[in-house]
Amino acid sequence: MTKESVHNLPTVSTSQPAEPVDAIPPTAYVPPDEAYTRSRPMGLGENMRNLFIACIGEFVGTFMFLLFAYLIATVANYDKTVAGPNAAKIIMISFGFGFSLLVNVFIFFRVSGGQFNPCVTLALTLVGAVPPVRALCLAITQLLAGMAAAGVADALTPGPVTFINTLGDGVSRTRGMWIEMFCTAQLCLTVLFLAVEKHRATFMAPFPIGMSLFIGHLVAVFPTGAGINPARSLGPCIVGKSFPHYHWIYWVGPILGSIFSVGLYHTLKFLDYETSNPGQDNQD
Repeated sequence: MTKESVHNLPTVSTSQPAEPVDAIPPTAYVPPDEAYTRSRPMGLGENMRNLFIACIGEFVGTFMFLLFAYLIATVANYDKTVAGPNAAKIIMISFGFGFSLLVNVFIFFRVSGGQFNPCVTLALTLVGAVPPVRALCLAITQLLAGMAAAGVADALTPGPVTFINTLGDGVSRTRGMWIEMFCTAQLCLTVLFLAVEKHRATFMAPFPIGMSLFIGHLVAVFPTGAGINPARSLGPCIVGKSFPHYHWIYWVGPILGSIFSVGLYHTLKFLDYETSNPGQDNQD
């Protein structure tokens, strides 16, 4: 090769590396929340979409809560040889309903609020936390979920439906209604002061909410069967085709309890209850 031909060879710049021909440009990272937002259907308005999501959450949450509670109650009621109050049975049913509510409120609290009870929804509506139209849709959804849970629980277990609410021996309708009222009021007050009122303890609200239902069942399982929730009481009656003539107490009692809790809540808010024991949310 001559000296002239060497000088005529093409030169390659080494200042920047050559890009490979088959290089694939990196894909931009899309956060999961933004990815779901991009893929959501755009036909529904934002309010309708949120209502639809809340109804799904309430249906699934109410269904799961009551399904496991019904199944546990069925197991507890299997022994028919024991008459009258039975401590082991009462505790088992109370744990079943209380812990099933606790777990499912934790799961669905950020989806729909984890209400699972038309009377809790009523209380939230009366304090302005849930709009009336949304409350009506959620209450209907809860009742339908209660029916579905009762039907599935009946299909999964042999024999008749054993988790229908009935009055205990010697318990009058009036006494049963008051028991239902106070047990429901306890539950609704827990929701109002720990979930609606935002403070440092709000994150753990599912625990006391579940425990409220637990102690309500300890009180009410024997005298009334512990309704405390029209969705819980209606479903088994429909599936079992058995409506006691006093079924109304499982609606009137809880509704009165819901209204009572709202009245107490509004009274304390009007009196600025926070000033009576200040500093509860201080970091120190």
